[in-house]
Amino acid sequence: MTLAMEPSHFSRRAVLKGGALTIAFALSGERADLFAQDGGGPPRILDAKEVDAFFAVNGDGTVTVFCGKVDLGQGLRIAIRQMAAEELGIGVDKIKYVEGDTAVTPDQGRTSGSSGIQRGGVQIRQAAATARKALIELAAQRLGTKPDDLIAVDGQIRPKVGGAGIPFADLIGERRFDLKIDPKAPLKNPSSYIIVGKSLPRPDVPAKCTGGNIYVHDFTVPGMLHARVVRPPAIGAKFISVDESTAENLGAKVVRIKDFLAVVAADEWMAVRAARALRAQWSAWSGLPEQDTLAATLRSAADITDEILINKAAPDAPRPEGAKTIAASYFWPMQSHASLGPSCAVADVRADAATIWTASQGTHGNRATFARFLGLPREKVRLIYLEGAGCYGMNGHEDAAADAAIISRAIGWPVRVQWSREDEHGWDPKGPPQLLDISGAVAGDRILDWRVEMWLPQATRGLPNIPLLGPEAAGLDQVRGLNAGQISQNGDPPYAADNVRILVHWLKDAPLRPAPLRSPGKPANCFAVESFIDELAVAARVDPVEFRLRGLSDARGVEVIKRTATLMKWQARPSPGPDKDAPIARGRGMAYVHYKHDETYVAIGMEVAVDRSSGKITVERVACAHDCGQIINPDGVRAQVEGCILQTLSRALKEEVKFDRSRVLSVDWSSYPILTFSEAPKVEIELIDRPTLPPLGAGEAACTPVAAALANAIHDASGVRLRTVPFTPERLKAARNQQST
Repeated sequence: MTLAMEPSHFSRRAVLKGGALTIAFALSGERADLFAQDGGGPPRILDAKEVDAFFAVNGDGTVTVFCGKVDLGQGLRIAIRQMAAEELGIGVDKIKYVEGDTAVTPDQGRTSGSSGIQRGGVQIRQAAATARKALIELAAQRLGTKPDDLIAVDGQIRPKVGGAGIPFADLIGERRFDLKIDPKAPLKNPSSYIIVGKSLPRPDVPAKCTGGNIYVHDFTVPGMLHARVVRPPAIGAKFISVDESTAENLGAKVVRIKDFLAVVAADEWMAVRAARALRAQWSAWSGLPEQDTLAATLRSAADITDEILINKAAPDAPRPEGAKTIAASYFWPMQSHASLGPSCAVADVRADAATIWTASQGTHGNRATFARFLGLPREKVRLIYLEGAGCYGMNGHEDAAADAAIISRAIGWPVRVQWSREDEHGWDPKGPPQLLDISGAVAGDRILDWRVEMWLPQATRGLPNIPLLGPEAAGLDQVRGLNAGQISQNGDPPYAADNVRILVHWLKDAPLRPAPLRSPGKPANCFAVESFIDELAVAARVDPVEFRLRGLSDARGVEVIKRTATLMKWQARPSPGPDKDAPIARGRGMAYVHYKHDETYVAIGMEVAVDRSSGKITVERVACAHDCGQIINPDGVRAQVEGCILQTLSRALKEEVKFDRSRVLSVDWSSYPILTFSEAPKVEIELIDRPTLPPLGAGEAACTPVAAALANAIHDASGVRLRTVPFTPERLKAARNQQST
C-alpha cells in the first residue's frame, strides 16, 4: 500500500490491516488535542521584547522561566535558573523551567555558537532585572514607601531596614507584567551575588543516573505507531520499485512518496524487521569524489568564489638578514557527530495542525521549515524540545523529526521514528572537509609575513536550516543550500605579524551534506594556525610558549598561556625534545585561541607518549586554562571544558568519515571509532572567573586548540609533524618515513 502525502484519515487498524496485529485499546476518543497549550489559559506572550515572554509569577509563590534556548547537556537548566533567581531575588528551588517549546517559549535563536548563556541567559537576566524593578515599584505603592527603601529577597519585597515583606505572588501572582524589557533596568552588583558563581547541582542528573529521565526516545503518545525509513544504497539513488509484500508479511505497511520510502508498524521491533526485509530497487549513483584525493579535489574545484578576509600590509622594508620562510598544508577530514544514541522523534500531524517532539537545537527556527513542507500555517506547527543523544551541532535529530512528520501526515496517526546506527553514521550531516595552505616568514621572534588560503564550503545566504533528507526525497518544498556554520573564523593568527593575508576559496558544494559540528570550523583552523606558529618557533629555535608570548598583546590571552604553562611545569627549550629517538618518546605541546577573536580565551597544554615502533600515540595529560568571563556555575563550566577536550581528542586521534563513490562506509563503531574510557587522559583545568565582566560561552571554545596542542606535542616527542587529521599510528609512521627520505 503506497500512501500519498495528502492527509489521510485511516483508522489505526486500517493502516496496519493485513498483519498479525492486535490493537488492545479502543480507537475512539484516544487522540486528545496534543496541539493545545498546556493549562488552558490565555495564549502566552511570546514577544522576546516582553517580560511576560520569559516569566510568570505563580499563585503558589513559584516563578516559571520560559527559555527559548535548550539544554543539550551543557547545564542551562541550572545556570539560567541561577541567573534568573539571582536577579529576581528568589531561591533557585522556587524556579520552574520550560524550554524550547514554540507554543510557550520566546524565540531566542538556535542553541548554537556557545550562545546559551552569553545571549539567552543574559537576555533572561535583563528581563528579571526589569521584573524585579516592577515588583519593587508595586510594593512601594502598597507600603507607601520609596522603591529605594525596598529589596527583593526570598521571593518577597521587603524593607531594607527589616520588617514584613510582600510575596511576589501577592503582588502579581497569575497576572501579567505587561512590560517591555528595560535595557537600563539596573542589574545587581556581582559583589552581592549569593547564587551566581556557585556550583549548584544540575536538576536533570539524578533522573539520568537512575534511568528515570524522559529522552525523546522514551516519549510516547496515545495511538502512536512506529516507523523506519528505508534509505537507498547510494546517496543520490532514485526509487524504482518495491515489493510491499515483504513488509506486509511481517505486519507492517509501506509508505512511499516519490523517493521517500518507509515502513509503519504497531511496535518498533516489527518496524525494524520490516525495514530490513523490504525489497526495494534503486537506481545506481556514484557522484562522490575519491577519498584518497579529497584534498586535491577541493584544491582543484572549478566553481569557487574568492574572498579576502584580511589584507594587512606593512610598509615596504628590507627583509632582515637570516629571515626564514616556510610553508605547509593542513587538512581536516569530514567527520560525523557520532551521537551515541541514534536520532529519534515523534510527530502528530493532522489536516490543520502539527505537533513534533524533537531533540532539535533550533525548534523555533525549524517551525517555518516544517510548516513549509507540511503545507500548514506557521502558527499551526508546534515543535517541543525533548532531550536526545548529545551532538553539539546538527546530527540526525531534525531529519528524524521530518521523517516522522511526513509519515504521520500520510497515515493520519502519531508516528515515532528512530534511526538505526547505520542511519546515524551514514546519513547525518557531516562536519565538512577543510584545507588550509599557510606560508610565513620569521626573523628571530618577529613574524614578518603570514599568508593563508582556505578551501571551505560556502554557506547559502538566507538558508533557514540544513536541507532535510525526508522532504528532499519526498519532493516537498524546502529551501536548498549549504551551511556548515561560521567555519572561516580563527583562520588568522592572534599574534603580531607585519603582513597578514587571509584568502578563502568558497566552494559551491561539499562531498556530503555539511552541517555545523561542535565549534564549527575552528578546530581545523586553529590546528593549522597553532601548528604553524610552532613551526615558525622551530625555525627560529625559540621555545614555543616564549614565541607566543612575545607576539601576543592581549593580557587575558597572555594570562591563560602563562597559567597553562604553570600547570604543566613548562621548562623553556626549543622543540623537538631531547628523546625524540627513544623507543617511547615523550613530549609536550601548547596551543592557544581567543575564540572568534572576541569571546572566550583558552590555552591547552598536552603531554604525550609516542611508541616509535607501532606509531601509537598516548595522551597522558592535558592542562587547560579557561577564561569565559563571569562564571555562572563553576562545575557546569568545568564539565563543558572537559567534554570539549575529550570529544576533540577523539576527533583528532580517530575520527574520519570513510566513503566510496556512492555511499558512506563508516557506519558503525568499528569503522568509525571514538575515544574510549581507557584512553581518556588526566585533565587539569584552571577556570578564571571574572565576575564583573559579561559571561561568555563554554560549550565550544576549548575544542578549538586541542588538535593543535596534540600535533605540537607529537612533534616535540617524535620530531614528526602531522598536518592531516586524524593522527593515526599509520599516518604517523608514514609521515616519519617521508620525513626521513
